[in-house]
Order: sequence, then structure tokens, then C-alpha cells
Amino acid sequence: MTGAARDTSPGDAASRLADIRGRIEAAAREAGRDPRDVTLVAVSKTFGEEAILPLIGAGQRVFGENRVQEAAAKWPALRTRFPDIELHLIGPLQTNKLDDALALFDVFHTLDREKLALALVKAREKGKAMPRLFVQVNTGEEKQKAGVMPQEADAFLARCREDWQLEIEGLMCIPPADEEPALHFALIDKIARRNGVAKLSMGMSGDFETAVRLGATHVRVGSALFGARG
Repeated sequence: MTGAARDTSPGDAASRLADIRGRIEAAAREAGRDPRDVTLVAVSKTFGEEAILPLIGAGQRVFGENRVQEAAAKWPALRTRFPDIELHLIGPLQTNKLDDALALFDVFHTLDREKLALALVKAREKGKAMPRLFVQVNTGEEKQKAGVMPQEADAFLARCREDWQLEIEGLMCIPPADEEPALHFALIDKIARRNGVAKLSMGMSGDFETAVRLGATHVRVGSALFGARG
């Protein structure tokens, strides 16, 4: 399940974390933003405790995982030791894994369809605590990728709020690998502004500085923090 991480010593982890935080701060200040308005989500998918602990030791407290099953295998024990950890689900969620996800994660970045929204409503009716929610927008309109199409985002957000009484904290996107990410970041920012959505989850290891300059409140950084995945 977990791959070998490169440079997992506490000193190396602290150095990489400081570098990423410094770059986030510089990009924010360049855009006239307060760096404290940007949350670094350390994407720990495929990495085990031996790679995660040095980052926790260096002060990182917000982590992201793609898969519910993988997160369930490693995070409960870590969160017992470090109860101030905040865990974000940044991968697609099947409705049959919803109960497990609700038990694990504080934030979902990938609310992307009516079926999942309705499952959240049912869970809430059963007394489940709701996570903070981001709607994933498929800005590149890629068939193989999850997310609400840009032209359908306004209507989906309205249904979430008005029909299902789901509080939407932000929007999330993953730009196509072969396209200029800034165009997609600008698009999702435009959708957020016209819908009164405050937060934007966008930007990864290769483009998080661009994302910060264009308004990201959450950047999802994995390989730049952990090294290459095995």
C-alpha cells in the first residue's frame, strides 16, 4: 500500500516543509495576499507512517488522502497520537464508502454529483456530523475525470444549498496535465466569485505558486514534500 519515501529524516522533512511554506508565502505576498489565508494540504497518499511522522514533527498538521481504505489503515492510530491533525479527502468517493469517510475525514474536496449529495443528506438525517465540503469542478471537461462540468456548476451549487441544505465551503479543480493551469484556476475562481464561495482548493506540486497567486486557499502538495512515490 505504501511506497518508499525519499529523504524521510526529520531534518530533510523540515527543510522541504520550510521550502514549500516559504514559496507559498512569497507567492501570496506577490499577489497582495496574507500567506495565512493559504492552507498547505500535505498529500500523503501511498506514504506510510515513516514518511508522515517527520512532517508532523516539523509542524505540519493538515494532510490529504485519495483513498478511504488507505486512510483507514494508517490515520486512526496517528490521530490518536496527534489529535490536532486535520484530514482531507482529495480523491473520488464512492457512496458505499461514505460512512467510513465520514468517520475519518474533516473535509471532503470531491463532492461531484447528486448521488453523493443525497447520500450526505441521508447521513446527516441519521445524525452523522457533516464534513466541510468542496465541490469538485471538472474545468477541463475531461471524460475520465470526476467533477461537475463548469456550465453546470451554478445549478449544482444552488441545489446543494437550496434543495439539500448542504453548506459548501469551496470549489476544487484538477487541471488537465497538458494545459496551462492558470486558465483553469481563473475559471474556477470566476465560478466561485459569482456563487459567493469563499475557498478554492487548487494547485499541486508543480503549480501551487501559480494557484496561490490566483486565489487558492488550499494547495495540495505531495511529491514536493514526500519525494517520488514508489
